[in-house]
Amino acid sequence: MIRFFYIFTFIIGLTFTSFAQTKQTEQQQKILKLYPIPASTTITFDFVRSYDRLFSLQVYNFMGKKVYEVRNVSARMVLPLNDFFRGLYYYHLVDKNKRLIETGRFQIVK
Repeated sequence: MIRFFYIFTFIIGLTFTSFAQTKQTEQQQKILKLYPIPASTTITFDFVRSYDRLFSLQVYNFMGKKVYEVRNVSARMVLPLNDFFRGLYYYHLVDKNKRLIETGRFQIVK
């Protein structure tokens, strides 16, 4: 019985370790860095890698309606949130061929 307990504990430990490593590699693959989250007045989009001027940034509200789009983005973009309501928003980073490069979400609190 004790041997079973040790084996079970070892397997659970391996599972959590591999989960933590997978989560870390997902974060390392992100192209955009957003801050502050949650945002209240502005949100900044910074490219950490793979910057291309021909990218397009689209922002959608929680119901899927496009509320903002900018083409030919710069390496650092500050988005004023004056016309945005409080809530959850999603962003899509799209390349010149209309392929989705990255997606994410951010929250606005006012």
